[in-house]
Amino acid sequence: MSHDETLDANGDPEFMTSLARGLAVLRCFADERRPMTIAQASRLTGLSRPAVKRCLHTLARLGYASHEDTRYMLQPKVLSLGHAYLSSSTLAVRAQPLLDQLRDELHESCSLGVIEEDEVTYIARAEVSRIMSIALRVGSRLPLYCTSMGRVLLAAQPKADQEAYLARTRLEALTERTETSPRALLAIFDQVAVNRFAMVDQELEPGLRSISVPVVSARHVVAAINVGTQAARVSPAEMRSRYLPALRRIAHDLGQLCA
Repeated sequence: MSHDETLDANGDPEFMTSLARGLAVLRCFADERRPMTIAQASRLTGLSRPAVKRCLHTLARLGYASHEDTRYMLQPKVLSLGHAYLSSSTLAVRAQPLLDQLRDELHESCSLGVIEEDEVTYIARAEVSRIMSIALRVGSRLPLYCTSMGRVLLAAQPKADQEAYLARTRLEALTERTETSPRALLAIFDQVAVNRFAMVDQELEPGLRSISVPVVSARHVVAAINVGTQAARVSPAEMRSRYLPALRRIAHDLGQLCA
């Protein structure tokens, strides 16, 4: 069954297939990060070319997209959609000054993330100027299994949900250090749940080390906060001794604000 055929929500009479298709087309631009042709968008979304063409035509008429010859690109008006979430999300709004405080204290970039569709999605971020190949920003999405925030969020889930996630996920070795064994990852999630933090050492990208803790509100893990740094500058021991207490303090304050 094609992706196009699955967008009818199994015959739900209240489901707007046309809206779902339009959103799918919007989302595919985030995956590619470059102008696209109708054929490329069709391949990425699984939608037919005529359906993609109608979506892009509508987005262009509304000012969310434009095109030059056969290539389409998004326009700044799309930012209003993300701003609507950020301005209305209690979690993101309350986290930002705390992340700014943590960044200024540790002189490292830090982020707040939640699970969305088997990925960790960044909903707030405070950044310092560092040279890293991965450009992270609000809205960035990364794998759960090989990121510190992802492991914190997975560790809070029931074992059955962890196993189901690992079974449906392509566990790709992004570096020579990336753990891809489901059995080993389940053991890591267990340890993270006990320790209440996760450290990932160059599994997502060579030279990148990160540490994360859960944000707990009303006894539920609602998000994760992390600090990422260059492995050559900061040792794992220093991350545990200096970064971890600061992370836990900020996570506690945020959890209290959101309770």
